[in-house]
Amino acid sequence: MAVAIQTALRITARPPPSLTRRPFKFLTRCVGGGGGEKEIGRLISGMVGEEVEALLNRRENRPLLDGLNEASRRVESARAALAEIDRREADNARVKEEIARLESREAEIAQTQRELLEARSMVEEAERSLSSNMGDYRSGEISEIDREAERWESIKAATVSSIFGTLAGLPISLYQETNSVQLAFHLAVIFVSCALFGITFRYTIRRDLDNIQLKTGTSAAFGFVKGLAVLEDGSPLQLDTDSLLSHAIDGAVYVSENVFIFLSAAVALDYCFKMRFLSPFPIKK
Repeated sequence: MAVAIQTALRITARPPPSLTRRPFKFLTRCVGGGGGEKEIGRLISGMVGEEVEALLNRRENRPLLDGLNEASRRVESARAALAEIDRREADNARVKEEIARLESREAEIAQTQRELLEARSMVEEAERSLSSNMGDYRSGEISEIDREAERWESIKAATVSSIFGTLAGLPISLYQETNSVQLAFHLAVIFVSCALFGITFRYTIRRDLDNIQLKTGTSAAFGFVKGLAVLEDGSPLQLDTDSLLSHAIDGAVYVSENVFIFLSAAVALDYCFKMRFLSPFPIKK
């Protein structure tokens, strides 16, 4: 194939006599006609192309032409195969990059799972430690309470609450009762109720001395319970408007009176707590 190409080149390098004679005539015509250099070059290239085509179309040069065409087809096939190889190599490179990215993501996921397991184990350990510490704290808190001091503080709270509660309820008792026996009994009931209220108030408030909702809620609860109990001991309820209205008014009066009594006792206890005359629960050794 290389020998055939070299032979063709040698043949085309030796132009025939007709090719060497014709340019002068065309050049003379073009120059005479004022065509210019571009027209001359176009005519020369056209003549050369015609001569080369006529030379290649000869019968003795037909195998050479077929060889050249076959070589051109092989070159084009080789170029197409090379382009296909480049495309496949690019696809393989992209696939390798995607595999590497997926492998890196898999490693990151595995690392994240290990970190999650470690964090979960740390949380469980912290929960166990916190549970044990809370148990130790509670047991230590119970064991460190000074029971003798607690009894004494409960007695003082009951005394303060009963005294001030009885004083607050004295005008009400004087208004309601008509003889000394009923007055004494009514005051005794108030005294005992306020004593129990003082002990309960101290254990309920504990050291949350600024919680106004807890203080008023405790007083209101005692007032409602005692007021409704007094209403229950009164006259029986009848299914008529007068009886219902009478019981509603009496219930409101009894509840208001007892809430006022227990609120007075709560104010006195709160003042004693803030003045350090009473100690809130608990008292440790």
